[in-house]
Amino acid sequence: MKVGVVGFPVAHSRSPVIFQHWFERYGIDAAYERIPLAPEDADAFFAALPEEWAGVNVTVPHKETAARHVVCDAAAQALGTVNTLWREGARVMGTSSDGAGFVASLDQAAPSWRDGTPDALVLGAGGAALGIVDALQRAGARVRVANRTAARAETLAERTGAGVVAWADRASALSGVSLLVNATSLGMEGNAPLEVDLAALCAGAVVADIVYSPLETRLLADARARGLVGVDGLGMLLHQATVGFEKWFGLVPEVDAALRDKVVATL
Repeated sequence: MKVGVVGFPVAHSRSPVIFQHWFERYGIDAAYERIPLAPEDADAFFAALPEEWAGVNVTVPHKETAARHVVCDAAAQALGTVNTLWREGARVMGTSSDGAGFVASLDQAAPSWRDGTPDALVLGAGGAALGIVDALQRAGARVRVANRTAARAETLAERTGAGVVAWADRASALSGVSLLVNATSLGMEGNAPLEVDLAALCAGAVVADIVYSPLETRLLADARARGLVGVDGLGMLLHQATVGFEKWFGLVPEVDAALRDKVVATL
């Protein structure tokens, strides 16, 4: 059985490490591969997913393109984006596990984030941010978003009902915030760091970064230096992957220290 991850670029993906760990643990005979797919080829690929692939994960920049060509479940329909595809008979199905994976990582690493009514600020307005905003709202959080391109933040807000903060006001908007999420690529290896003053955050606030390479971004280092709770992006990567594994192989794999250590060793 052949599964994989589709993206562009995709060479950096640690998903093969995750799935190989689960294949070995559960005795499954399967292969998980990286599938580089240029944007100009994406529509044709997803419109007729090649038979060799029993299912695929989808990463940037293809999540919205894939959603246009598959049968989306309720979550994917609401978001207009997918990150997991699987076959049901002749149909290719799609869902988005980004939001659920993010919330599961928070629950595992910083369960205090649910105390009271969480007040969250999400930085970013791409596919991952959309899933995260939706999942946080479903969990009862009040959510606002800020993005470098204001129009994208407005579009996300229209789709989810979240509030909007101007990018230039992101630091001052942290007053009263108990959860800050970086859902941009800022801080990722090779990219500029995320610049934001954390001084206004609540004592005990949780700062989460979906970037996992490097594992300790400048944002997380700044948060920990202030005595805040930091949550790195690896947990989201691990937990969102469980959805595809369940769809393809019929069981929910465990996200444990052994898996995390194996992926950390590759960073």
